[in-house]
Amino acid sequence: MAHHKLHLPEKICLCCGKAFAWRKKWQRDWPQVKYCSERCRKNRHPRDNTK
Repeated sequence: MAHHKLHLPEKICLCCGKAFAWRKKWQRDWPQVKYCSERCRKNRHPRDNTK
């Protein structure tokens, strides 16, 4: 039986710089996801606030 999660899209977290992979809970919002975790989202640096 083949493992189907081998080739998921990845992004780099704007806060910590780590790579993180697509998750089903981000299915609808994947283009807007910028941080790998709630911790990184809450502790983002002011320079990352590019809105």
